[in-house]
Amino acid sequence: MIQIDSPGGYDKLEYKPLSVGKYTLGANVKHSNIPEEDLVTVQTCAAGVNYADVCIRWGIYESAKEYVGWPITPGFEFSGKIIAKGSNVSEFECGENVFGLTMFGGYSEVVKVPKNQVFPLPKNLDLKQAAGFPTVAITAWYAMFELARPRPGSWILVHSAAGGVGSMLVQMAKIAKCNVVGVVGASHKVKVVKETLGCDYVIDKSNEDLWSSAEKFSPNGYHAIFDANGVATLNDSYVHMAPMGRLIVYGFHTMLPRSNETGSGAIQWWQWLKIAWNYFWTPRFNPLKMTSSNKSIMAFNLSFLFGQADILAEAMQQLLSWVEDGSLTVCKVQEYPLKDAGKAHSDLESGKTVGKLVLTSEQFELQHHSEN
Repeated sequence: MIQIDSPGGYDKLEYKPLSVGKYTLGANVKHSNIPEEDLVTVQTCAAGVNYADVCIRWGIYESAKEYVGWPITPGFEFSGKIIAKGSNVSEFECGENVFGLTMFGGYSEVVKVPKNQVFPLPKNLDLKQAAGFPTVAITAWYAMFELARPRPGSWILVHSAAGGVGSMLVQMAKIAKCNVVGVVGASHKVKVVKETLGCDYVIDKSNEDLWSSAEKFSPNGYHAIFDANGVATLNDSYVHMAPMGRLIVYGFHTMLPRSNETGSGAIQWWQWLKIAWNYFWTPRFNPLKMTSSNKSIMAFNLSFLFGQADILAEAMQQLLSWVEDGSLTVCKVQEYPLKDAGKAHSDLESGKTVGKLVLTSEQFELQHHSEN
């Protein structure tokens, strides 16, 4: 497993072998007093890597500090094989391939989580794809259908459209029969977003002015804009919404340094000053002006949805039906050995990756190979 004993750079992602019979336990198990009879133990094949994991490593992810503290094993999602289950678990059998969510602890060879956070592996997903699927898919589903609630024909703008959540948002907006404009930060991402994900229009902000192009595609504004950038785009996103529009905020990536700025992955003193500066300049929206302009802003954090079993079940049922009928494409993942979690974090921070990154378990691979 990967353990972080204190905040810092890539060297803080320390690999520690799990003893036989040991596992990482989702934080909500203890916090919510979930009984042993309702738990499932999974030998993991892979674990998804998310930007939230980077924030955990830096020590700035609030729910990680609130529910776990130090030391902590990051990771919200995994895939693998069930090796044990509680007496109340009738939905699954030992030996069954599954994927699921965990409230931290995913960077591990074995995880133990509540049964409602585990799902059967779809026929058209492999285990590694499945490991990178649930966090971004549920984040996008909640943002699109619980918060934005677009109607057919709505104009939607998705920042970071080639990323994990962004790629899901684009596809879900098309499922909802919307007109979709995707924003990317590099030319090599345009083809993926347009041809693979089905985006109607793509803005490459490395080669064109973002907001001039956005105005050209939808002169009357956007019914929903999905923004995880933070200070760099929030105000302009708000300005470019149509009346009744909704700005959905699920991250603040531009407030934080990239790997080419940190080197070691640790936040330096001058970068803390930059973060403070960006925080100071983060837009504050006046409710009176919001009312008069008829615009809304909504924000959320997926880690606080773990207690909402009904929402997770509804989301995953819908998502898996889309995967199975081909409406939702799950892109191939970029793989890293679990021990190379630091390299995965560095690449994710660089902003140059497309789609999802996953950490693979050598232990699972060796056992699976020997069984075959």
